[in-house]
Amino acid sequence: MKKLIALLLAVVMVFGLAACSGSAKKDDKFEIVVVPKDSSNPWFVRMKTGVDEYAAAHTELNVYQKGTDQIDATLQAQLVEDLIAQGVDAICVVPVDIQSIDPVLKKARDKGIIVIAHEGSALTNVDYDIEAFSNAGYGQFIMDNLAEAMGGEGLYTTMVADLTNGSHNEWADAAVAYQKEAYPNMTLLEDMPRVESHDNGDTAYNVAKECFKAYPDLKGIMGTSSFDAPGVARAIQEMGLVDKAFTTGTGMPADNAELLKSGVIKSLTLWDPAIAGQAMIALAVKVLNKETISGPVDLGVEGYTAMDFRAGSSTVLEGQGWITINAENVDSFGF
Repeated sequence: MKKLIALLLAVVMVFGLAACSGSAKKDDKFEIVVVPKDSSNPWFVRMKTGVDEYAAAHTELNVYQKGTDQIDATLQAQLVEDLIAQGVDAICVVPVDIQSIDPVLKKARDKGIIVIAHEGSALTNVDYDIEAFSNAGYGQFIMDNLAEAMGGEGLYTTMVADLTNGSHNEWADAAVAYQKEAYPNMTLLEDMPRVESHDNGDTAYNVAKECFKAYPDLKGIMGTSSFDAPGVARAIQEMGLVDKAFTTGTGMPADNAELLKSGVIKSLTLWDPAIAGQAMIALAVKVLNKETISGPVDLGVEGYTAMDFRAGSSTVLEGQGWITINAENVDSFGF
C-alpha cells in the first residue's frame, strides 16, 4: 500500500510540475514583448495602439508592449534584464542608447531570446533591425509632396536642422537629385541651396522670412526636421504668401492640425509608430517560426511588404513605411 501511495504521489507531482512549467507562458503561446523608449511619450502611446491591435488579431500569440515611465537608458536596460529573467520568446526594442542596451541584448540572445530592433541600425546584438525606409527613399517622398504642392515648377530650397546632421542631409541630398530627374521644371536656389533651423521652430520661421524677402521668386522650402515645415508655414502665413509659397517635410499630426486644415501646409510626411510596432512583431514571429529571412521580406504590414537589406548589412531591413499627413487624415493618428 505504501508503495502504491508513493507511486500515486510521484505521478501527481510530475503532472503538477508540468502544469506549473506550462503556466510560464499562456497556453504555450510565443511571448513577444515590445519595449519602447518609454510608455508616456505620445509617439510610443501610438505604437502601443498598433501592438494592441496586432495582439487582438493574433490571439495565438501572447503579445504586449511594456515600457518605462520615462526615457532613461538605465531603466530600459533593467526592463530588458527583467524580461530575460522572465524567459520571454522575443524582445522588440526601440533603443534609448545603443551602447548601454547592446550588451544587455547580448544576454538575451545568449538565452535564446529573439531580438528585433527598430531605429537601432547600429546595434550589434540583434537578430534584425527594422527601419521604416531608406534615407534616399524618404528624401524622394518628401520631394514628391513638395512638387505636388508647387505644381511641379518653381524655385525652391532645402532646410535641415544642421549641416552636420546625417539623416537630414541625406534626405535633402536625395530629394535634390530626384528633383532633377523627376521634376525638371523645379529649380534649386543656387545662392542658398541649404539653410539650417537648428531643430527650432522660431529659427525656421526667421530663416524662411529672410529667404522669401531676399528671393521674391522663391516658391518652396523643403523641411527635414519636424520643426522646419511648421516654422516655414508661420512665415508663409504672416507674409501673405498662402497658395503662393509652399512647404512640406517631417511633422507631427496633432501639433500641425490647424496648419493643415487651414491650407497653409498642404501635407506633411512621417512614418506611423503603430505600424512600425506591428512590423517588429511580425518579423519576430517569422524568426521564431524559423522562416528564412531573405529580401524582399513581406511582413504583411502596410509599408513593410517588400523590405530589403541595407547595402552592406545582413541585419538591417528597410521598408517603404512613409506616410502623407493632410487635412483629411490628420485627426486619425491620435498623436
